[in-house]
Amino acid sequence: MKYVIKQSKNVDDAIQEALLELDAKMEDVNVEIIEEANRGLFGIIGAKEAKVKVTVVNDPVDISNKFLNNILMHMMVKASLDIKRDGDTLYIDIQDVDPSNKGILIGKRGNTLDSVQYLLSLAINKGRDDYIKVVMDVGGYREKREKTLERLAKKMADKAVRSGRPVRLEPMNPYERRIIHSSLQNSNGITTYSEGEEPYRRVVIQSK
Repeated sequence: MKYVIKQSKNVDDAIQEALLELDAKMEDVNVEIIEEANRGLFGIIGAKEAKVKVTVVNDPVDISNKFLNNILMHMMVKASLDIKRDGDTLYIDIQDVDPSNKGILIGKRGNTLDSVQYLLSLAINKGRDDYIKVVMDVGGYREKREKTLERLAKKMADKAVRSGRPVRLEPMNPYERRIIHSSLQNSNGITTYSEGEEPYRRVVIQSK
């Protein structure tokens, strides 16, 4: 487990310095006060700073690493993990995956990837007061899928304008529907909305 030992004029300042260095929050750590601050005689002789040991005990990066390696082991897929935390968001890219195994991890239209991301989010946020968003990818799949959906959105928008009739796309998950809506939100003469119930909810593209 990661830890740091910090000294400062008081315990609170020492803890805050430790949290900053560890990029952690109070609920993620265990604090051990090694020594309280002492002003000493006349505030000079024998004065001592507070000293604390702060240990990360609920590290989202560590939880993710263990969780995903366990899943990969049971799926019998070899891969490496690139996990980065940026504030309240955790970015995870599963890399070095054999091309024959990418489909297993991604699933149809990303369903498997989305399911693993959801389960990991539950594991990370269990017992937390602040929510950590999890964004998972496999070798740049999400960026490629986003570009594919943007092209599809423009193509179907043109079709809706030419035909004058609504164009209903195939059912998509909320993430993919947002991409379609976002791609066309500034298109003149086009409106989009979603219809149906999950998991069959779909985007409808219609000319105004």
